[in-house]
Amino acid sequence: MAELLELDAEVLRPYHVQLISWLGELSDREPGHIIDLGSGTGTGTLALAQHFTQAAVTALDLSPQLLHRLAKKASALGLADRVRSVQTDLNEGWPQLETSDLVWAAASLHHMAEPDRVLAGAFDNLRLGGLLAVTEMDFFPRFLPDDIGVGRPGLEARVHATLNPGPSVDWTEHLARAGFVLAAKRPFTVDLPAPLPPATVRYAQVCLQTLRSHLDGRLTADDLAALDAVIDGDGPHSIRRRADLTVRTTRTTWAARRP
Repeated sequence: MAELLELDAEVLRPYHVQLISWLGELSDREPGHIIDLGSGTGTGTLALAQHFTQAAVTALDLSPQLLHRLAKKASALGLADRVRSVQTDLNEGWPQLETSDLVWAAASLHHMAEPDRVLAGAFDNLRLGGLLAVTEMDFFPRFLPDDIGVGRPGLEARVHATLNPGPSVDWTEHLARAGFVLAAKRPFTVDLPAPLPPATVRYAQVCLQTLRSHLDGRLTADDLAALDAVIDGDGPHSIRRRADLTVRTTRTTWAARRP
């Protein structure tokens, strides 16, 4: 999981820059303290610290291993004086933290046992006028053309239809129940043009391997064999040899303000 998060940060960097710039436009002032809920390896934490150069950023996560990786990267980037890691289980309640100007929750809220409780904690922590940004992935990234040269066309579409049959959760009502006022809801479409970042091949491989691990018994044997031919080995259809990769996904952000 750590590798996937770090590849996502590297390959989708233009999207992260666009999202954070948009949040800066929505904010009523330059944030002085930002909290990252479920920071993982630090994609959001570090991007926020690099964009908002006067802000202190507090990264909250349950995993000490991921927080350790984050701290090492922050130090390497010269951000150690502004980035703090706090190990905590938000399902048990919020830790004692300074009031924040911006709370960031990227692909983390749906993992919480009681997301409404977590949102209430974010509301209480934010200053008046402060902003909460909740982001969810609408669908896992897609990389392959319809006809991959092996098996029936449409393989990747069938994979996604099997594992992601419906839309992600809509947080609009949850935010209202917590007391927030929705400032904006925006889908961000990612469709990276060539030339793709060097890490794209590995990113595609790890994403597809993650999907493959959930597909035994859910796709036909022919589809599984075709997917394996793309993911593994160095044959003619291997992802390592393909010149037709793309990166396509959509992520939606709810930006809500504490009135």
